[in-house]
Amino acid sequence: MSTLEQIVTKDAPNTSAKTGYGESFFSRFLKLLCSVRLGVTLLVLLGLACFVGMLIMQQSVDGFARYFAELTPAQRLVYGNLGLFDIYHSWYFNALLFLVSMNIVLASIDRFPKTWLFVSKPNATVPVRWLRDQKQTAEIDVEGEPAKLAEKAAAAMKKIGWRKVRVTEKNGRTFVFGQSGLWNRFGAYAVHVGLLTIFLGGFLTAQLGSTGNLPLTPGQKTNLMFGTQVQLDKATEVTNRLPFDITCIDIQQRLIKKDESISAMNTIDWMTRFTITDETGTHDASVQMNKPFDFRGYRFFQASFTPIGRARNITVNAKPANGGEAQILTIPRDGSASLADGTNIKFSEFRGNFSIGEEDPNEDTSAYPNPAAVLQITQPGTPPQTAYAFGPQMANIPIAAKPVAGYTFQLKDFEKVADQHILSVQRDPGATVVYVGFILLFITLVAVFFFSHQRVWAAIEPGKEGMSHVVFGGNANRSLGAFDEKFKRFVNELETKQI
Repeated sequence: MSTLEQIVTKDAPNTSAKTGYGESFFSRFLKLLCSVRLGVTLLVLLGLACFVGMLIMQQSVDGFARYFAELTPAQRLVYGNLGLFDIYHSWYFNALLFLVSMNIVLASIDRFPKTWLFVSKPNATVPVRWLRDQKQTAEIDVEGEPAKLAEKAAAAMKKIGWRKVRVTEKNGRTFVFGQSGLWNRFGAYAVHVGLLTIFLGGFLTAQLGSTGNLPLTPGQKTNLMFGTQVQLDKATEVTNRLPFDITCIDIQQRLIKKDESISAMNTIDWMTRFTITDETGTHDASVQMNKPFDFRGYRFFQASFTPIGRARNITVNAKPANGGEAQILTIPRDGSASLADGTNIKFSEFRGNFSIGEEDPNEDTSAYPNPAAVLQITQPGTPPQTAYAFGPQMANIPIAAKPVAGYTFQLKDFEKVADQHILSVQRDPGATVVYVGFILLFITLVAVFFFSHQRVWAAIEPGKEGMSHVVFGGNANRSLGAFDEKFKRFVNELETKQI
């Protein structure tokens, strides 16, 4: 020890007594954070939290308002106070996610140096007693000198598939060492990277993502989507603004049975066409069942529709009041058509259950009990007049028989459609990150479980009368059955000299 080191050591205060407990506590704390037991416990708790999130409908899911209304006051109070309606944004869920990530990172840092030392500096020479204790071991006496047998053993190892072969002499013995699948030892770290990537994607989605419902009626322009937020035991509607404008062009539903109501059970598919306008221009978009549309990180899904019965187009029979020949016209929603004499007929409104007066906006008219179309009739040089076209079940009421602009109108047919479609809008900035994490995790797990790190030794020492004694030993971290077969081949080839 140098003079300077002696002085420093002599003069340095003895703090071990004061800080020993603190260092010991910190060491134990780090050991706890790195422990596999803690990691498994945290993963179980995280899984339970996710399970609760599946059992209890989350406030971002379509239909939550109805679900919330059906709960008892006690359930609302308990679930709301525990944050179970939005569990993936709760403080304890994020805390669990953080602790799991810390456990993975610290455990990887703690164990990586040992793994690297194990991989980079393998023990090519080991005690013979240790070889005899391995899972796979054998001893034979073979004719030949140790040097020649070492060459044959090395060639046999390479032939079988152990590429990393080394020949070493120590204490009068010649050791032949071979291994394969060295990278398998790093599989756990690749799994950790995959898990951390998935967690990162989930965190990005939870913190930066958004979701809501976008109701669209043909002709409507909006940039607002709606959702539900729970404050303790009270649910309130929240509004989020999209960074672009949406204009609904058309909505359409394909029914299983056209003569029945518009319902989810009677719908094969529904389609929504709209345009998106932003600083780059106007973009056409279309959403169908199981065919979402993506734009600038937002994904649009078909979610539901209102149970108010409307018509996408109507077929009207216009019969002259003076007894002339009737004309049949098909008119799209908010469209118009002209009769032979120039009379213009505009499709202004459709009611699934016609009644005199104001229509109840909350009435379920999806069964179309009394369908009727409201028409606007315009003849050259005359102001517009309102007419009604009723179905056969209401054809005889007085208002249906009253001529308007010299015509009576009858509703012959119509294409059923809901009043509006409701799209689910999701912004998921972490989706790509999650996909990358799952792909990495899948590839790594396949590689780790279907391949193995295999090591094998042959210790050769001179025997009697031109013979050599060979002690074999080997191990593998996985796929022990396949390794057993390779090990037996190796011993047999050296024993029978079939190299």
